[in-house]
Formats: sequence, C-alpha cells, structure tokens
Amino acid sequence: MARPEQITPVGDWNVWLILAGRGWGKTMTGAFDTMIYALNNPESRVAVVVPTFGDLRRVAFGGVSGILKWLPDECLLKGRGQGYSSSAQEIRLYNGSLIQGFAATEPERLRGPQFHRAWCDEVAAWFYPEAFDQLMFGLRLGENPQCVITTTPKPNELTRSLIKRTGTVVTRGSTFDNAANLAPAALQQLKEKYDGTRLGRQELYAEVLDDIEGALWSWSMIEGSRLSDQNLPELQRIVVALDPAVTSGDDSDETGIIVAARGENDEFYVLEDATMKASPDGWARKAVELYHKYNADRIIAEVNNGGDLVERVVRTIERVPYSAVRASRGKLVRAEPIAALYEQRKVHHVKEFKELEDQLISYTPTSKSSPDRLDALVWALTELSQRSGKPSWRIS
Repeated sequence: MARPEQITPVGDWNVWLILAGRGWGKTMTGAFDTMIYALNNPESRVAVVVPTFGDLRRVAFGGVSGILKWLPDECLLKGRGQGYSSSAQEIRLYNGSLIQGFAATEPERLRGPQFHRAWCDEVAAWFYPEAFDQLMFGLRLGENPQCVITTTPKPNELTRSLIKRTGTVVTRGSTFDNAANLAPAALQQLKEKYDGTRLGRQELYAEVLDDIEGALWSWSMIEGSRLSDQNLPELQRIVVALDPAVTSGDDSDETGIIVAARGENDEFYVLEDATMKASPDGWARKAVELYHKYNADRIIAEVNNGGDLVERVVRTIERVPYSAVRASRGKLVRAEPIAALYEQRKVHHVKEFKELEDQLISYTPTSKSSPDRLDALVWALTELSQRSGKPSWRIS
C-alpha cells in the first residue's frame, strides 16, 4: 500500500523527519515503521509519543490508521492481561517486544525508560517541546537507535532545529500526494478554502513559513505565551466579542466570535474561537450559548454595519448584558495596542487556534482583507484592557 516516500529510508540516520500535509499518510507511515521494527527485532522497546493521551487512543494506537488497525491479532502476546493494555498504553508482542505510549504533556514520564526506536507524531503540536529532549536521552538501546517523526510543520524552534539536525533525513509531501485515498469532494473543498493562504501552505503543503515582514504579530509572540487551560489563573472578567458579517449568503464573510478573559494577574486569555458562517439568528444564538458556557460578563459587538439591528438580534434570543462598539479609528490603529500586549507576553492562547493565528501573523498595514477573527479578538481585548471590572473610588 505504501508510496515510495513512505518506505523507511536505508542508511545511517538518526532521525527520519516527515514534514507533510494533512491526509498525506503520516500516521500510517509511523504505525507501520513501529510495527515492522518491533516484529523484526525481538525483545525490542519502542516508544510512541503523541501530543496527548487521547491521541494514543484516537490516532496512534486505536485510530483508523493506527497500529492496532493493522497489527495481526496473532502477533499480540497471548494470555490474561497481555497484548494491548489501554490503561497502561502498552502493546506487547508475541516475540517479547514492547510498544509503549507516552504523551508529550507529561515529559517527566520519559525519564527512566530506554528505547531502541521511537515514533513521534505531530511533534510540532507538542505543548512541552522538552519532551523530545527527554525522549532522546532514553533512545540509547541497540547499535543504531533511531527516531521517526511525522508532523505537519509549524515555524517553531523545535521544527527548525530538527531540520538542521545532523543525521536527519527529511521527507516532504502535500495532502494531494495521497489524493487516490482521499475523498475528492473533501480535497476540492480544502483546495477552494485554503489554497493560496498561509494556513493552506502550512497545513496542506507542509511549508515551514517565516514571519511576514511588517506584520503586527509574529509566530513567536503567540507561541511563546501559549498556555493549557489547566494553568489558567482566577478569571475576573470574560467577554464574548462579535464581528458580524454584513450578509449571510454563501459568499459572505464569516462572523468573528471570540471569547476572551482578563485574569487576576491583569493578563489576558483567549479561550475560544467560535467564528462561523451563519445567518444573524445563527451567530446570535452561538454568542448567547458561549455567554452561558463561560459564565461571561457580557457580549460586545461591532455595529458599524448592522447598527441597532445587531443588538435586536442578540436580545431576540435572550436579554443578556450587551455593549455595542463602533470603529471610530482605522483597523490598524485599533490593532496596534493589542499587538503590543502580545509583544509584552500579556496575552495567552489557551490552545491552538489555527485560523485566528494565521490571520494575526498575516496582518500588515497594507492588508486589504477584512480579518473577521482578528477584528473580534481586538474588540474583546480592547474591552478587557480598558475596563478592568474593578470599582474605582474617588474621594473629594
């Protein structure tokens, strides 16, 4: 089934780095390399490291292209409690080999174990890149321990260092290399929506993109301050910000919907990007839903185009606290103070928001497009940064 570029390279290499677009076949390639090595080398130890433990179950071990999908049942070690253990995230083979699953969210678990081989999936999305260092310390068994990395690239430090690493073999590919095994309608939809965009160049064609000269935001400004939702401080104010689309037809813009918060430490947290293409009733219902989901303080919306209609639509759904904002200054002037907060490391994304972040790092003073997600983000953070929600007392 493999295409030539999916075959494990021969020769003396330390890392096989596969930088490829969505749907290229990265997971199947990593799964088969892991299985073949473990079956051909009795008593071997192979690590499989993925972004989260959920990814082990859904992708690397139990997914439609994962190891258990292809591993013949007779290759598993027989006996009670043997074979595959979902609780221990281990696969034991009949020849004594052990495939162990790890999550990059817990790099300390990689201290101690030793391995002959490793498969790292979506390493560019690892929340703790130091997990890769811990893995490398343990990859020391046998005469030639090797690591296979399958990932859609991002312009972060780990990706760039892996490309330059001595002993690395790099394989590149796009989503469309695997067109024979992907739904034509899905490919057409992806091409229509993302072809020619920075996000498409990264996610479909696997380009490692540089920052755009003159852009207000850079990748490092966002990535360097990213947090997990487990590390959030006490939140003092939460708002749902809307940048409504003027029309609701098939060719209309999306309505930007961003949920953001201000913490007790006076820093800011982007909690959700729920931007959608919908009718006024659709985006208003979504905004009210998010208002309750996050126990927000209010909904705010830009009304330059919709005027009082926006408020009426929202209040038709429910009479929630609402504020209208009007763009009295240009988009660039409004965005610059918010970009400065990012530069000061005061804004944190609690997870990855691919399309929002693509709009941010693509926006320059000469941009002519109307970035809906960016606009909603700027309104949310402007509201939170200008109004702390704390009472102000004056004694005269």
